[in-house]
Amino acid sequence: MAWDYAAYQWARVVCHSHRRTNVGGQSFRAQPVADWGTDLQQASDGPTPWASISVFFPCHNEAENVERVIGNALEYLPSVADDFEVIIVNDGSTDDTAALAGAIGENDPRVRVVSHPTNLGYGRALRTGFESATGDLIFCADGDGQFSLEDLPAVVDALDEHGFVLGYRINRADPFYRRLNAWLWGLSVRLLLGFRVRDLDCGFKLYRREAVPVDDFISGRGAAISAELIARALRGGHSFTQVGVTHYPRQAGVQSGNSPRVIVNSFLDIIQLWRGLKSG
Repeated sequence: MAWDYAAYQWARVVCHSHRRTNVGGQSFRAQPVADWGTDLQQASDGPTPWASISVFFPCHNEAENVERVIGNALEYLPSVADDFEVIIVNDGSTDDTAALAGAIGENDPRVRVVSHPTNLGYGRALRTGFESATGDLIFCADGDGQFSLEDLPAVVDALDEHGFVLGYRINRADPFYRRLNAWLWGLSVRLLLGFRVRDLDCGFKLYRREAVPVDDFISGRGAAISAELIARALRGGHSFTQVGVTHYPRQAGVQSGNSPRVIVNSFLDIIQLWRGLKSG
């Protein structure tokens, strides 16, 4: 903790940031580095209607969850946008993920599937989702069914003048070792990239299209893309706020985000990202 506190003091000296108070907490405005505060904004009453929103879910072997995830999205999306689409990014699944999602899409043009022929990893799945999205707003959530889009109207409403909104898990339904790994990962990102958020790897995020410069991304397979999304949006002058969302236990399927291969790829990516942003 002493190391973390020292890093915090160092960052306060070298980082310049701006704050704007908002209802229920604080929002963050950074040019180009984010505020270190962790004050949070909670849901306000009604969502602001938007012209269009794209929602995508990266999925790898989520056949047991994908139909429920799509159904949940279709239930709540009409309350936030006049025009919407649901995209399943099938990341080389070897089960029936693509077939089940495709069958829904055949009967509902608002649903479509974009597939990788082989498993390219979470980072590439996110990039494909952003590249495939056509809406004014772009929302992404994990395809494992541990979130409900019942929380999306509050997140959309919180966008206000911000470039993006980050969800954080109020009651993280994960075992201790995953929470420990997440804390260590967040500390690494904080020290290397100079920003701090409540729940870096929470898979519940909303962006304005202009806040996501996909063509500039350098992150590869691992989770570093979550940090890069935030870092590049901040560099572009976009502010953000944070909203608490409910995290549900996984009902089916197997988690893969904590495999040694994924962890190694993520740390290699974050070092590459740090070098790239530093030289840029």
